[in-house]
Amino acid sequence: MTTYRVCCFLRRFRAASNEPSEAVRDVFQAYTDGGGVVGEEALRRLLREVQGETDAGAEAAAKEVMAFAAEQRLLKKGGLTAEGFHRWLCSDANAALDPRRGDMGSPLSHYFIYTGHNSYLTGNQLSSGCSERPIVKALLDGVRVIELDLWPNTAKNDVEVLHGRTLTSPVELNKCLDAIKEHAFAASPYPVILTLEDHLTPDLQAKVAKMLKDTFRDMLYISESENMAEFPSPDYLKGKIIISTKPPKEYLQTKSGKEEETAEDRAEEGVWGEEISDDKATALQMSEQYSGKYGAEEAEEEPPDGEAEKKARQGADNEYKRLIAIQLTRRKHDMDQDLKVDPEKVTRLSLGEKAYEKAIVSHGAHIIRFTQRNLLRIFPRSTRITSSNYNPLMGWRYGVQMVAANMQGHGRKLWLTQGMFRANGGCGYVKKPDILMNSDPDKLFDPRADLPVKTRLKVTVYMGDGWRFDFRKTHFDKCSPPDFYARVGVAGVAADTRMEQTRVMMDSWIPTWDREFEFPLAVPELALLRVEVHESDNHQKDDFGGQTCLPVWELRPGIRSVRLCDHKGQPLRSVKLLMRFEFFPSSSSSK
Repeated sequence: MTTYRVCCFLRRFRAASNEPSEAVRDVFQAYTDGGGVVGEEALRRLLREVQGETDAGAEAAAKEVMAFAAEQRLLKKGGLTAEGFHRWLCSDANAALDPRRGDMGSPLSHYFIYTGHNSYLTGNQLSSGCSERPIVKALLDGVRVIELDLWPNTAKNDVEVLHGRTLTSPVELNKCLDAIKEHAFAASPYPVILTLEDHLTPDLQAKVAKMLKDTFRDMLYISESENMAEFPSPDYLKGKIIISTKPPKEYLQTKSGKEEETAEDRAEEGVWGEEISDDKATALQMSEQYSGKYGAEEAEEEPPDGEAEKKARQGADNEYKRLIAIQLTRRKHDMDQDLKVDPEKVTRLSLGEKAYEKAIVSHGAHIIRFTQRNLLRIFPRSTRITSSNYNPLMGWRYGVQMVAANMQGHGRKLWLTQGMFRANGGCGYVKKPDILMNSDPDKLFDPRADLPVKTRLKVTVYMGDGWRFDFRKTHFDKCSPPDFYARVGVAGVAADTRMEQTRVMMDSWIPTWDREFEFPLAVPELALLRVEVHESDNHQKDDFGGQTCLPVWELRPGIRSVRLCDHKGQPLRSVKLLMRFEFFPSSSSSK
């Protein structure tokens, strides 16, 4: 029994038991022999029929399951017991995602790339400190694009990294470069792209060039020609650090300033932030508000050209320019021109969140065509003082490779980014689906179109466990065990975006829901499965119990173990859900 003290009384509850749920036990019983165990032949059949294994895969998996059960002493008369089957289902060996990597030999523009924004900040965008530590954490989490803002120090004789026009405290550039060198390939062997927003004089640019060469040496990728006809592949660039910025420009002296916090920023301040919308309302609002032109409201990397800049460029350090492997195109603030595809040369374009929102209203097809050959980066608007994030799907739906995220801004928007890059073995590069690479004008993808259902995903949430090991007995409720419920849904194109919820399981550390949900999917190639667990509280805001986000196209069919993460996206030590994933043709129903 588990007891909770309420004033001078003790409340007693049944002790937690991690036995299989009724639905899981029914699956096991369907394959047992007369002795209540599953033999090897029946296990192979179960693995084929329930877990979706091929004949060869079922053979190998059956041996692994039997070896696992033997090690746990959960075999009986040579067969697998119900407890052994349940323990294997809940193990990391039965995880929901396939860890294998796919094709890495296509040009960089064919991949979504895990991208950070203001990677050096420790907190908010206005007054937090700058440090190399957030850079290290981002690299260890698999981030492949690191952004550094370069400014002269007060003596104008050295370079610092800080968020300009704010009260952030600087960090030395050499500390950031050393951290990148040491940790760049700890989580992934594929290239790290270093985007520099420099506000330096030519002599300081020369100093940065020397620091880059001295620090990275052979790791630094230098293009053989100034203009590339096609980007190299991640495979070709393994172990390389790539510099991306504009050709040398003038140093613009600016003053620190403050920006006002918006209502949307405040909405993100909760433990998990605002709900993910289907973006239909936003798209309608944008189409009514904006025409085909956009200005320089968010030219984070793009001060206007002038006579002084031209003179500065003429005297700029040639070595600094030579190190820029991926040049950033200077925006003309005319979408037709900015998104024009040059068949002889590839480049990178950078758009602020607000400018991009305008662009997808009138030039969505242009963006898809542009990103089939070129790189596009979008970054959060400057008013996101609290380091909140926008919905990254608005970028991925149009093929944008670098959807920059504030890694300090935890919440549902960042969870989507973390979920996307769990794909492809977590290497930081995810191959774009074929629908975004089709250049036929008659078949160009339109994420806002009325799309037919392509497949149906049935998700069963059986049960959860692990909170009793990772949290204090009174963490969720001082007077009783927690009352957990699960939220399950999909984020993707507007037609696929939806959330569902289980019932609340009262007073249980090991909740059993046995609840099925079905999701018709028009674009499963861009769909992310969202899973959250909360603890119901009648008197105040529900407590957070864990979350994860998984790429639908990489889900392994069958009953799988799903590890939950905390609100920062870090895996919880013990908390897992047992879930089942089944895919059905669009024409049929799973019922």
